[in-house]
Amino acid sequence: MLFDSHAHYDNKRFDEDRFEVIKKAYDSGVSYILNAAADMASSLETVSLTRKFDFIYGAVGVHPHEVAKMSDDDIEKLKDFAKEEKIVAIGEIGLDYYYDFSPREQQKLWFARQINLAKELNLPIIVHDRDAHKDVLDIVKAEQAKDVGGVFHCYSGSVEMLKDVLENNFYISVGGTLTFKNAKRVVEVVERVPLDRLLIETDCPYLTPEPHRGKRNDSSYVRLVAEKIAKIRGMSFEEVAEITTNNAKRLFGIK
Repeated sequence: MLFDSHAHYDNKRFDEDRFEVIKKAYDSGVSYILNAAADMASSLETVSLTRKFDFIYGAVGVHPHEVAKMSDDDIEKLKDFAKEEKIVAIGEIGLDYYYDFSPREQQKLWFARQINLAKELNLPIIVHDRDAHKDVLDIVKAEQAKDVGGVFHCYSGSVEMLKDVLENNFYISVGGTLTFKNAKRVVEVVERVPLDRLLIETDCPYLTPEPHRGKRNDSSYVRLVAEKIAKIRGMSFEEVAEITTNNAKRLFGIK
C-alpha cells in the first residue's frame, strides 16, 4: 500500500489518458493519491478529481508562480472549495525564487494569506520552497503555521534546516530526485529524518525517478522512491510503504 502525497493529475500532460494513468497507478499498489492544485482553475479540477475517484484526495491553493493573478475573491473561492469532504490541505503554496514568475513581495504576501486561510480552516499546508529557504521559514514562523503544520514537498533544504522544519510541526516529502545520481543532499536528509515525519511523492508529471528519467511521471513510480529509501535506511520496502502511508494519512486526517 503506497500513498503518493503530491501529484498533479489536473495537468494538461494527462489530458489524453488521465483516467487510464490513474487506474494504472491504483492497480500497481498506490492506494492513495493527493492531488495538489497550482492555481484557481486547477483547484476546481482537483475538487472534481476527488469526486470521481475514491482514493484521490486534494489540496487547493495557488502556487507562487501564479499569485500575481490572485485577488481577495480567490481567497473566498478557496474557502468554498475547502468545504469539500476530501479537500484535506491548502497547497501548494510558498515561494519560488528560482523562476521568479511572480514578484517576490507578492509571493510573500499570498503565502502568508494562504497560511492564515489554512489556520482559519484548520487544514495543514503543502509548502513549495525553491531557492527561498530563509524567507519560507521566516514566514512559516511569523504566521505561526505550526498551529496547523503541513509538509515541505519535494524537500530541497539541508540537514541543518531540517531541525527548523520539524520543530515547526512539518513533515518532509521526497520524490524522484532522491534517485538521481547527483542527489547527495537529499540522501543525507533521508538518512537523518525521523521516519515518522517522512512522506513520499512523485510530483507527477514532473521529476520522474531513475531509470525512467525524461519520461512523463505518474504515481506508479512512487514505488521507486520507497525502494530507494528502503535501501538508504536498511529497511524493507514494505516497512517504508507502511510508515509513509500512515504518516500521510495522519497528516491529512484520512482514516
